[in-house]
Parts: sequence; C-alpha cells; structure tokens
Amino acid sequence: MERWLSMIGIGEDGMTGLTPAARALIAQATLIVGGARHLALVGEASAERLQWPSPISDALPRLVAQRGRPTVVLASGDPFFFGVGDLISRTVAREEIFAIPAPSAFSLAASRLGWSQQHCALLSLHGRAFARLTPHLQPRARIIALSWDETTPARIAEHLCANGMGASRLVVLEHLGGPKERIRETRANAFALEDVAALNTVAIEVDAAPGARVIPLAPGLPDDWFEHDGQLTKRDIRAVTLSALAPRKGETLWDIGSGSGSVSIEWMLSDPANRAIAIERDPTRAARIAHNALALGVPDLEIVTGAAPEALDGLTPPDAIFIGGGANARTLDAAWRALPASGRIVVNGVTLETQALLAQAFAEKGGDLAHLQVSRARPVGRFHALDPGMGVLQWRAMKP
Repeated sequence: MERWLSMIGIGEDGMTGLTPAARALIAQATLIVGGARHLALVGEASAERLQWPSPISDALPRLVAQRGRPTVVLASGDPFFFGVGDLISRTVAREEIFAIPAPSAFSLAASRLGWSQQHCALLSLHGRAFARLTPHLQPRARIIALSWDETTPARIAEHLCANGMGASRLVVLEHLGGPKERIRETRANAFALEDVAALNTVAIEVDAAPGARVIPLAPGLPDDWFEHDGQLTKRDIRAVTLSALAPRKGETLWDIGSGSGSVSIEWMLSDPANRAIAIERDPTRAARIAHNALALGVPDLEIVTGAAPEALDGLTPPDAIFIGGGANARTLDAAWRALPASGRIVVNGVTLETQALLAQAFAEKGGDLAHLQVSRARPVGRFHALDPGMGVLQWRAMKP
C-alpha cells in the first residue's frame, strides 16, 4: 500500500526547523491538515487546508477520502506522543502512514532543565481532565505536563498548595523551540507569574511537607478520604480485596454495588491504563462516587446508575468483578456468566444470607473462601482492649 499520509511534527520555528524531506512532502501535498497555529507555521502553500474541527474525529472521513493522494497532517513535536497519531492510526493502516516526528515538548523541556525523561512522569493536561495530575504527586517526583492553556500553571500551583506541597518547584516553559521561548521558575506557594502564553509546558519538582496528601502506591487508602454514607469497603478489608482481585495493566473491573466507589477507584489507581465501571443503584451514591473519583485522580471512572443484574447488560466486558453490596443469586449468576476464561471474581458478604450464597458458590465453583475480621484497640477504663469489627466472608475464584 502506498504511503499517502505524512504526519509531520513541527516546532515553533516552523518550516526552518523541518528537514528537506518534510518540506518537500508539504510542497507536494494536495491537502494539509492541522491546528490554526500549525497551518500558520507553514506559510503560503497551494494545497487545500483543513483546520481541525472539534472534536478532531469529525475530520477523519475527510482525511480518509484523500486515500491515494499526497496528504500532510501537521502536529506539535511527535505525533505519536500525546498527539493525533494514535487517533488517525485507528482508521488509517500503518502501511499508509509516513511519520517524521520532531522533538516533543517533553524532550525540549527535559533538555532545558537537565532532567532525564525516563525518570520523569510525562502527562498531558491538554484536552484531558486536570485531576489526572493528582496520583503523580509523589514526594521528590519530577513531572512534565503539557498545559491546556495559560491558566494551567496557576491551577497546578493552587492544587499543590491545597495538598500540602506548596514548596514544590514549578518551571513554566513557553513557546519551546521558537523565537519567543521563555522559561520562568517559581515555588507553588509564591506563584505570581503573569502574561503566561497559552502554549506552555509545566515542569514540577514535588516537595511534599509532612502530612501532605500523597496517594500511596499500595491499596488501602484511609477511609476518610472517601465521601460515604457508611456504604464503604473499609480500609483493611479493601486492601485484601484489591489483592484478591489482582489488577493487571489495562484490565477492566466491574464494581457491583459500588457504594462509595472505593474499590473501583483503587483499581484504577493501580495503573493508569486500568479501567473500571462502578454499578450503583442509588443516584445519590452514584453522584458521590463521581466526586470521589475526581478528588482522587481517576476522573475516567465509568459510573452506571442502576440495579444489577439488569444494569450489567451492554457493559464493556470485564476482566474482574467485585460485588460488595447487593449480592443475590441472580447477580452472582450473571456476573459469573459475564467473566471470560481466567477472569477473577471477588464477593464480600456480611449478612448470613449473603454468606450462605457464597458458601454455595464455593461448593459449586471452587476458589477460596476466607473469613476476614479486623480488631481495633479501644479504651476500657484505664486500659485498652481489642474490639472486633463485623466479620466479612470473602469468596474469590478464577473462572476456568
């Protein structure tokens, strides 16, 4: 198949920074596609021009209609690093694409700061939820983030201060690689930069004060980090539950009877590629799940308001299922049928009725049945005694 679609990374220096081959491809194109800024950088050309619509995907039919004719897509830096390359390659075969990447904003920022990219968290806040930043705010972490617009640096500074990280170093890098390049540095708690360009990248060196709100890398977030009405898988039981669910990169979890969303949120925190669907029948709790997900940095948690098993119809197939509330025979049966081979299921039961169902499931399908109970110290006069909490029977199994 002829390579008719050229993806060309272009920097702030425009045509002067392109290779002769890239300039020749632009000169031969019958259609040039890009953002308004990209199209302005190539100056006059005889080719038809198409500015990206919103959403960008609306331009794909027009792009595909060009098949066989020389076409150029302009992108910032590397088209396949938080760029349009991934979107287009889902529609156009890789054998039809010729890519000439330019240095990305990440590589330019790292080179200006003397940071090694492999030791940095690289993320985009451009067209993506700001909350994605939160899980990356680890002590001593170095982060390079593509901004949405000129307000992003100030929002980052405010967010750092609100989480006990006001001493963090911020470097705002504007118009990287071009004649208007400017680099300014400040502390988050002293942020007063004005006239920030819309095209900017922010580098963060996290300085977390004692008591700062840092999302741990192991499961078992504090219970008071979640808004809830009592329908919450408690911290210690939740840590065991996540261990039993055994999340793997890129997998999808169904969290049935999600309550506060704690299990699905921690599933997604285990890896940025993980997805979860929280199924909750109560609209008030469903709204609370959305708030918790945003506050804890997983805004892409999918929430389905409805009762199982009916609410399970048509959902993205799961790799694992957790049932923490509302387990009944019909829901257990539907969940088991929805699991693929090697899929995992974990069900927690507190009531005798639910525990009887789990004992039956264990007898029929195997797996493990464990009784979990946590005791905590409480005052008894001048002394302390261990006060046992309500026991949880947990059934966990892998579908053959």
